[in-house]
Amino acid sequence: MSQAFDALCEFLRRSSGLVMEQSKKYLVESRVMPIVRREKLSGLEELVLILQKGQSPKLAKDVIEAMTINETYFFRDKGPFDQFRSVMLPAMIAARQSERRLRIWSAAASTGQEAYSLAMIIEEQAAKLAGWKIEILGTDLSDQVLDKARKGIYSQFEVQRGLPTPMLLRHFNQIGDSWQISDAMRSKATFRQMNLLADYTSLGRFDIIFCRNVLIYFDAARKMDILGRMSRILAPDGFLTLGASESLIGLKTDLVAHPEHRGIFQRNGAGAPIQSDHATRFATPPASALPPGFGATALSAANRFRTAG
Repeated sequence: MSQAFDALCEFLRRSSGLVMEQSKKYLVESRVMPIVRREKLSGLEELVLILQKGQSPKLAKDVIEAMTINETYFFRDKGPFDQFRSVMLPAMIAARQSERRLRIWSAAASTGQEAYSLAMIIEEQAAKLAGWKIEILGTDLSDQVLDKARKGIYSQFEVQRGLPTPMLLRHFNQIGDSWQISDAMRSKATFRQMNLLADYTSLGRFDIIFCRNVLIYFDAARKMDILGRMSRILAPDGFLTLGASESLIGLKTDLVAHPEHRGIFQRNGAGAPIQSDHATRFATPPASALPPGFGATALSAANRFRTAG
C-alpha cells in the first residue's frame, strides 16, 4: 500500500502539480478506493499500474478529480471582493477610459461562485461601465464543476453561504429547492477547461486575475513558474489577487505586494523581466510527460486543487 501510495503521489505531482503528503493517506481510502471498486480492480496497485501506462485517459481524469475538493462559495473571504469593488475596479475604470475594455480571469473557478460574485459587483457599477466590453473568464480542470458553473444552479445551502439576500432576490430565480442565477448574470461569464501547468499565453492579456487558495498545494518551484507565466499575461498596471494564506515570501518573481492592500500583487514595473531561472527549468511539461488528455493543448490554463484537511 505504501509503495502504491507513493506511486500515486508521483502520478498526481507529474500530471497536475498537486503535492500530496503522507498525512493525506486517508484521501486514498475516501476518494480513490471507490474508483478501484467501481472499476472492479484488485487494488490500488492495479490502478496505479494503469495510470502509469496511460491506458485510460478517462480513469486518469477521474482519479485527479477525486483527489480534489472544489470548495468555494459566493463572496468567499469577503475581503478580496471588497478590494475588487473599492480598489481594483475604480483603478481600472480610470485607466481604461479610452480602451473601455476590461478582462478578468478567475483561475480555478470551480463551480462558478467567484466569477459570478465578480459579475454581480460589476453590475453594481453598470452606470460607470456603460458601453464597456467586460470579459470574465472562469477556468478549471474539472468538467464536472464547469458544467455546474455554466448552468448556474445552486442549492439553498450554497446560496446561503456568503450571498447577501438582496443579491439573491435580484439575480437568482428559484427552481424548486434550488436557485439559478439569471441569464443576464450567466452571460457575463464564460467557463472553459484548462490546466494550470500548461501554457496559457494564448488567452491574451488580463487586467485582473483572481488565483486564490491554489498555490499553497504546489512546491516553490511550481509556484514561481506559475506566477511567472501569469505575470506575463497580466497588464503592466493590472492586479493579481491570491488567497489569504498565500504570499510571495521566499519566491522570486517580478510581482510585488500592493503597498496598502494585503493579498493584492502587481508587476514590478511595466515589462519587468522574470527574476528566476525556475521559469525555464520548470516550464510547462511536454505532452509526453502528462497522461493522455492533460495539458496537451496550448489552451490549457488553470486547475483547482483543494485537498482536505
